[in-house]
Amino acid sequence: MDLLLWRHADAADGRPDLARALTKRGHEQARAMAQWLKKRLPEGTRVLASPARRAQETAAALGMPIETLDELSTDAAPSALIAAAGWPNGERAVLIVGHQPTLGETAGVLLGPKGYQLSVHKGAVIWLRSPRRAVRDSAKLVLVMEPEMLDKS
Repeated sequence: MDLLLWRHADAADGRPDLARALTKRGHEQARAMAQWLKKRLPEGTRVLASPARRAQETAAALGMPIETLDELSTDAAPSALIAAAGWPNGERAVLIVGHQPTLGETAGVLLGPKGYQLSVHKGAVIWLRSPRRAVRDSAKLVLVMEPEMLDKS
């Protein structure tokens, strides 16, 4: 199973937190990453997103159906993301659009020792894959892609 963790793109400051929209730069980041992802996502990938506006706007750049889950909100726990994805034995790939620090903590739970956490920049994607002998808290790192790494031509 493939699990992709996509941090929402750059968002404006403000309150309430769930209403924060993407900035112009954020929309550009989301469009560029979505274009890159669409060429590479496994067929039938499920897209799950936080209800926060910035996550919704990031996910919308894909132009694919989005499932909004309250349990993926800004205060989500890594266990909620792992459960929502059906990791490690889900039948299809899952892309989760969410927030830091939860995305980094989730990757840490699946990749490293207890307490390990990755820093996930705005608009970046972490692509994980379950090993052949799937274990709940074990993953292989496929790639990390940041918007700044994408070819803008």
